[in-house]
Amino acid sequence: MLLGVMASAFVLMGANGVSAETLESALARAYGNNPNLNAQRAGVRAADEDVAQAKSGYRPRVTGTAEISRTYSQYDPRTPRNIFGTGGEQTEWLTPRNFGVEITQPIFDGFRTDNQVRRAESGVLRSREDLNTVEQDMLFSAASAYMNVLRDTAILDLQRNNVEVIDEQLRQTRDRFNVGEVTRTDVAQAESRLAAARSQASAAEANLRTSIAQYRQFVGVEPRQLAPGRPLDRLTPRTVDAAIKIALGEHPAIKAAQHAVDAAELAVKVAQGALAPQLGVTASVNQAYDVQTSGDERLAAAVGARLTVPIYEGGQVYAEVRQAKEQAGQAQLQADWVRDQVRAAVLSSWGELEAARAQIQAAQAQIDAAETALSGVREEARVGQRTTLDVLNAQQELLTARVNLIQAQRDRVVASYSLVQSMGRLNSRALGLAVNHYSPKIHYDQVKDLWIGTATPDGR
Repeated sequence: MLLGVMASAFVLMGANGVSAETLESALARAYGNNPNLNAQRAGVRAADEDVAQAKSGYRPRVTGTAEISRTYSQYDPRTPRNIFGTGGEQTEWLTPRNFGVEITQPIFDGFRTDNQVRRAESGVLRSREDLNTVEQDMLFSAASAYMNVLRDTAILDLQRNNVEVIDEQLRQTRDRFNVGEVTRTDVAQAESRLAAARSQASAAEANLRTSIAQYRQFVGVEPRQLAPGRPLDRLTPRTVDAAIKIALGEHPAIKAAQHAVDAAELAVKVAQGALAPQLGVTASVNQAYDVQTSGDERLAAAVGARLTVPIYEGGQVYAEVRQAKEQAGQAQLQADWVRDQVRAAVLSSWGELEAARAQIQAAQAQIDAAETALSGVREEARVGQRTTLDVLNAQQELLTARVNLIQAQRDRVVASYSLVQSMGRLNSRALGLAVNHYSPKIHYDQVKDLWIGTATPDGR
């Protein structure tokens, strides 16, 4: 019954004939327009470039050099100058210049490049899982904002209706006071309850404005006509143990922590590689002009190999290795902590979902009883067996029961989304959103093996 009340309340938010916005369509809008999610996607694309940077260790380094100068010389080509500075002499201006190219190709670097590439790849995988976590958080926030608008609109409608009912009750009480059926106290009680109802309506309106602002923040548009939301029962397992098993195997936060452990362990190998010999070959060619005399030319070329064996670096490399090992241990402990957090989130969401289901049943029973009680109190008040305060209290109990049911139904939907989020399955594909699903692998494949170029794949 209350779902019909909520739906009728939301018709007030849109024009007649306009198709209602569903929760799924709102989530699709958020998926495509949310700035925070788009920023995280840009961060993943930036992480892709770490792989290309690491692979540069396999490739040659080519440098070009050019040099030009102006020199002046004074000498005697036939007779040397004596101690008195006399003798034949000759002056000459030269413009020495040379151009060269040097190529350096690493051959062996203690497997540092291999490990750096693998570390970068682990970092990319971690960034993708972080993106999945942000997507989950964004979709949950959008779903919560959607349901908050529904809840607060329905509550505002009830509060405004309550003001009208109490206002009518006050009018009737004043009429009865004028004919001597009730006392001034009854009128004052009705006036007090009307003031309280107006205050509650103002508070409900403020809450709705806050929810609308949050909806705009996450979805990207103003809410218009919203259809009632539905819980994600199709994505929730039958038992809490099944939910925990899914979460421990699929939650992106756990996967991101595991990739962080892999990256930290590879960082240890990278640091250890600095203790290994380094081998590389070089080749260079250089063309020079006017080096000693005007008009002379010289061409030089060289090929060689260079082996560098580190003996002692002042203890710096050893300290870096120890530091990397400690950081790897820290990453493992953090991964264990993330697993505990995910497990706790599943248990909490499961409890909230079960509580919301029970609250809906209790609130529906409370409404039925409150409606019966209010009808009886009103009949008894007409024959003088009940006071005005009894009627007002019965009306307030019914209002409270209806608000409780609205809150419970909202909590039921949000708790189901929270449970799916805690399991790691709150994503656009699992929800079946009608969107162009973002694939981070496309950009990764575009840039991982690039040798040259500063433009990004999208043309920037």
